[in-house]
Amino acid sequence: MLLEKFVQDPSLPGIMIRFFFNLLVLFILVRLIYYKFTKKEEYVFSFILMGIIIFLLCSLLQTVNIQLGMALGLFAVFAILRFRTVNYTAKDMTYIFTVIGISVINSQANISPSVIGALLINTIIIITSVILELFLRKNALTPVFVVYNKLEFLNPDLRNDLLIDLSAKTGLKIEKVRIRKIDIAKSNVELEVYFKDKNLP
Repeated sequence: MLLEKFVQDPSLPGIMIRFFFNLLVLFILVRLIYYKFTKKEEYVFSFILMGIIIFLLCSLLQTVNIQLGMALGLFAVFAILRFRTVNYTAKDMTYIFTVIGISVINSQANISPSVIGALLINTIIIITSVILELFLRKNALTPVFVVYNKLEFLNPDLRNDLLIDLSAKTGLKIEKVRIRKIDIAKSNVELEVYFKDKNLP
C-alpha cells in the first residue's frame, strides 16, 4: 500500500505525513477537548507548539547520535525551568504528559499496519479523554477561596448551617467546604468552598 510505504519512510515525505497527522490529533485534543472543558486559552498555544517541537525532535533523532531518553530528558529539564512558576492543576499536567506521549508515539511508533495502528492508538486516546471529561463534568465542583468570620459554624455538628450560611452570603450553591487557615486573632478563617458552576459545558 502506497500510503503505508510513505508513513514508514523515514525520509521527508514520511515525516511530513506523520507531522500533519500528529498536528490534527493535537488540535482535536487541545483545542476541541481541553479548551472546551477548561476555557484556558493561554495554554492552547503552549500545548500545541510543545507537541510540534517534541514530534520534530523525536523524528530528527534518527539523523543524529543521541538517545531518545536523553533528548526527552533535556526537554523535560527545559520545560520545568520554563513552567516552574506556573500553577498547573493535575488535569493540566495530565494534558501536558498526553501531548508529549502522543507526539512521541506518532513520531516513533511503527505498528503494523502503520495507518490503522496510528489511527487506532490516537482514536483511543481522544475517545478516552472525551469520556473522562464528560463523566467527570457531571459531578465536577468549582473551588473558590473565601474569608469567613463565623468561627462557631466550624463545629462539625453545624456543617449544614455553615453550608447554608455560605450559600446565602455568596449566592452560590455551596456543596463542600475545606478549612485552609484559621486566624484566631482576627476571628476569621480562610475556606476553600466548592460549588457547581452552571456555566460549565
